[in-house]
Amino acid sequence: MSPTVEQETDDVALAETAPVSEGNGVLDDAAKEAGIEAVNSQTEAIDARELKAILEAVLFVSPEPVPVARLMSILGTVSKAEVVQALGILTHDLDQDGRGIQLVQVAGGYRLVTKQEYGPWLKRMDRAKAAQKLSRSALESLAIIAYKQPLVRSEIEEIRGVETSSVLRTLCERKLVRIVGRKDVPGRPILYGTTKFFLEHFGLQDLSQLPPLREFKELGASEQALLPIEEESLAGC
Repeated sequence: MSPTVEQETDDVALAETAPVSEGNGVLDDAAKEAGIEAVNSQTEAIDARELKAILEAVLFVSPEPVPVARLMSILGTVSKAEVVQALGILTHDLDQDGRGIQLVQVAGGYRLVTKQEYGPWLKRMDRAKAAQKLSRSALESLAIIAYKQPLVRSEIEEIRGVETSSVLRTLCERKLVRIVGRKDVPGRPILYGTTKFFLEHFGLQDLSQLPPLREFKELGASEQALLPIEEESLAGC
């Protein structure tokens, strides 16, 4: 066979094998991508048991109630129905005898709290320091704000018949009351309203669950002990 014929034969053989090699490369890339997607889907998949555990951990470390929408954004690939179902299972599990905490829905979200029957044991933790309680005047002012908000200081004083600047300062320091705006009248006085912290500590989902005004104003010492005590003032309040 002449050199010319041999060269042509080699070229034909190379041309025939090249597409196969390229095709194999495409198949290899596709297989790799499929494998990566499969691994990612397995990583993202969360079974019901693990989902419940994740929610319990998130709620345990959260300093405030966590809405369902926030939980969904944390989890990423879990639907609202799955989150709500897992919260229901977690609630049922914690309601069993022998558990010291429970899951409650409060202030627009979910929160882990201690069960009421174990309150006396928890109080022993703070027995060394005297617990400050709201004065009767502060509690009355808080009740007026809660039921008639938003309102200005002069309106509170008109109802109570006494000066309330120091009382308002105390309520702001304890994060029960905040500034919500200014009234559109001459002088633009400050409007006050209750905080989300107020809802949390009274175990309320929203203001519609407030008890009758008389019951609120007559809270006893045991109920007042549940009110938050904070040394630092709220900024701007």
